[in-house]
Amino acid sequence: MADEVPYMLYSGIRVHETKRSLKFYRALGLRPVMRGKMKMEDGGTWIWLKGPESPQVLELNYYPSGNRFYEPYRRGSEMDHVGFSVRDVKPILEKLRQVGVKAPVAEFDQGNIRLTFIEDPDGIWIEFLSYNERGRKRRKGRPIV
Repeated sequence: MADEVPYMLYSGIRVHETKRSLKFYRALGLRPVMRGKMKMEDGGTWIWLKGPESPQVLELNYYPSGNRFYEPYRRGSEMDHVGFSVRDVKPILEKLRQVGVKAPVAEFDQGNIRLTFIEDPDGIWIEFLSYNERGRKRRKGRPIV
């Protein structure tokens, strides 16, 4: 099997007020294509936005007070993470360990998806989305995108 190459899927930003942010990004022509509630302690919401002429996705993330990813809103701290779709996160993590990346800072399942987060050298979170065992059975090994 060829080396695993991540496919850049989206960039996620933190938002303070979901409705206000949706209004702004809709004015730019972006439309919600998927949304959901975070299945972790103390919840949160995410919304994927996409424009009609671009394959790129912008993810809006809202973390309520009490969520482990919550931090007081501070202008300039909105870059949340960059997401990549991979078939199997294990070979990616091994490559990154070889260049000094520590263990994932967070890892959990959400439905059929395994979410794995690491930090880049500047502290920006990088997310790898892969199917967990249940998802792989349903998708027959295909990547998320």
